[in-house]
Amino acid sequence: MTDIQLDQSGAGRRERRLAAAAPPPPTGGRAATRKAGGGKGRKKPRRVLRIVAFTSAGAVLVTAGVGAFVYEKLNGNIKSAPLFAGASGDAGHEKPDAFGRTPINILVIGSDTRDNAADCSIGGDCGSGANADVEMVLHVSADRSNATVMSVPRDTMTQLPACNDTQNHTSMKAQTGQINSTLDYGPGCTVAAVHQLTGIPIDHFVTVDFSGVVQMSDAVGGVPVCVTDNVYDPDSHLKLKKGNHTLKGMAALQFVRSRHGFGDGSDLGRTVSQHMFIGSMVRQLKSAGTLADPTAVYSLANAATKALTVDTGLSGIPQLVGLADDLNKVPADRITFTTMQNAPDPKDAARVIVAPAAKNLFSTIINDQSLTTGSGDKSSAAAQATAAGDPAAAPAPAAPAPAAKPAGAPVGEVAVHVRNGSKVTGRAAAVAAALIAKGYSSKTTQASAPDTATTTVGYAAGHQADAQGVAAAVGLPASAVVPGDSPGVTLTIGADWTSGTSFGAGTSAGGAPAAPAPVDTQAALNNASAATADDTSKCAQVSHDYTVRLNGVGMTPVEAYTKSTDVPDSAP
Repeated sequence: MTDIQLDQSGAGRRERRLAAAAPPPPTGGRAATRKAGGGKGRKKPRRVLRIVAFTSAGAVLVTAGVGAFVYEKLNGNIKSAPLFAGASGDAGHEKPDAFGRTPINILVIGSDTRDNAADCSIGGDCGSGANADVEMVLHVSADRSNATVMSVPRDTMTQLPACNDTQNHTSMKAQTGQINSTLDYGPGCTVAAVHQLTGIPIDHFVTVDFSGVVQMSDAVGGVPVCVTDNVYDPDSHLKLKKGNHTLKGMAALQFVRSRHGFGDGSDLGRTVSQHMFIGSMVRQLKSAGTLADPTAVYSLANAATKALTVDTGLSGIPQLVGLADDLNKVPADRITFTTMQNAPDPKDAARVIVAPAAKNLFSTIINDQSLTTGSGDKSSAAAQATAAGDPAAAPAPAAPAPAAKPAGAPVGEVAVHVRNGSKVTGRAAAVAAALIAKGYSSKTTQASAPDTATTTVGYAAGHQADAQGVAAAVGLPASAVVPGDSPGVTLTIGADWTSGTSFGAGTSAGGAPAAPAPVDTQAALNNASAATADDTSKCAQVSHDYTVRLNGVGMTPVEAYTKSTDVPDSAP
C-alpha cells in the first residue's frame, strides 16, 4: 500500500501491486460511498471515504471527501502481502458471540527497514533486511464497544515457527530466536510468530516503516505529547525540554523510536511512550476540528495509503472503509493500551521472555473480554492494579480453594510429552510453555502428531495419577485420561482445543461457543503498563538512570540534554 518499499529483506521487496483492485465509484459529481460488503437499502450519495491506517506508533483514523479520481489514486497506493507465512497451520480463527458477530485482531508492525531512498535518508544502517521495531495486537470487540492494544516487546525470545515467504522465495526453519527477526521473512512470518506465542487469532496485519511515521505525523498536523524532564537520546536524536510539545515529522519518529530516553532505557519503556503517542493521535483524529478540513484529511489519507503494506484481506479501499467504520465506533475511553507481561531472559539479561502472567492478558483477547467498564472506566480490580504506578501493590483477589491433586510424582519431576494434532500451528509450544509455567519439568517436550479430533492425556503403566494431574492442570475432564503406549505422560491436542492454554475456556462440550469465564482484569493488567486512550494526565517518564552515552560517557538523558547545547531541540 505504498510508493515506499516496506518490510524488505532485499532489493525489490513487496513491489507487487494488487492485481484486481476494487472498481472505482461512479464518476461525475458525487461518488456513492458504501461500507465493504454492501449495506441494506440505498443511501444518499456522499463524498466521504473513511480509511484506517496504523503507524508504527499506532492507529490513524481518517475521513476524506473523494471523487472517482481520488478513489483511483488512493486505491492505487495500496500494497499487500499474504497474511500468513507459517510453514503449517494458519493464523487462527475467531469465536463468534451469541449474535454471530466476531471480533477483529490486527497485528500492527513497525518496520526498521531502510533499503529505499526515502527511509535511508532518515538515517541509521541502510541496506537490505528488516526487523519489527514495533509489534502491537489491536483487538476490536465483536460488538465494537471496546478495544485493546497489546504490545509484544521486540526483544522477546521465543520459539519461532518455520516460515515460507512466497513473495521473495525465502524460508526460515523453526528455531529459538528474537521475535522481531521474523519480519525478514515477510510480515506473514511475524503474524505466525505472534499467533504461536499468544494463541490469539490474527485477522489482518498493517505494516509501516520509518518514512511512513514522518509522512502521517506531518499530515495530521502534529501529535501533542509531554515529557517529565529534559531529555536527549543521542541514538534516536530525540531532544525535548520538560513539558508539552506538538511533534511533527522527524520529531515524531524520534519520539516513538527512543529506546534510551524513557522508562528503564529499554524497549519496555519505549512501548509505554508509544502508547501515549497513539492515544494522543486517536484523541486528535476523533476531534471534530481535525476531521473537518477535507484538504487536510485527504493529505492524511494519501499519506496513510502510501505508507502502509497490508494483508490481502485489507487490500482495497472498500475493505479499509469497512474497518474504519468499525473502529470509529470505539470511544477513546474504551481503548486500553497494555504491554505483554514479561521477565528477563535467564540466558541474556538484554532480552525478555513471556511471563506466565501474560496468559491472563492473552485470554482476555482470545475470549473477547473488555478491560474497561461500560462507562469507560477501568474495572475496580484494574484500577487497583494500575493505581499510583505500582501494579504490584494492588491487593490480590481471593484465591479459590485448590482442587484436590491426584496422588503422583511432584509436578517438577513430570516431563509431559505435548503433541499437536489440532492442525493449528504453535499449539504444542503454547501448551508446553503453560505446563512449565505451572511447575512441570523443563524437560517437557513438544512435537507434531497426526490429525486428532479429541484431546487426550495418555499414560504409561504407573503414571495414571501423573496424567490425571496434567489433565486437571489444563482443565481437561477426567474422561480425557486414557491408557497410552508411550513412556510417561503424553498430552495430545486435538481439533477440539484450537486456542488458549486452558481447555474449555472458549468452547462448550459440543464444540459450540461457550460464555467465557468472567475476566480477572487485575491479573490481565498487572504489570502490563495499562492506560486508556483518553488519559491526558500522564507524561512520558524520562529515565534518571545512565541509559545513554554521550562522547563515550554514560549518563542520564537529563544530563545529556544539559551537556548538548549545540544540538537543536526536536520541537519547540
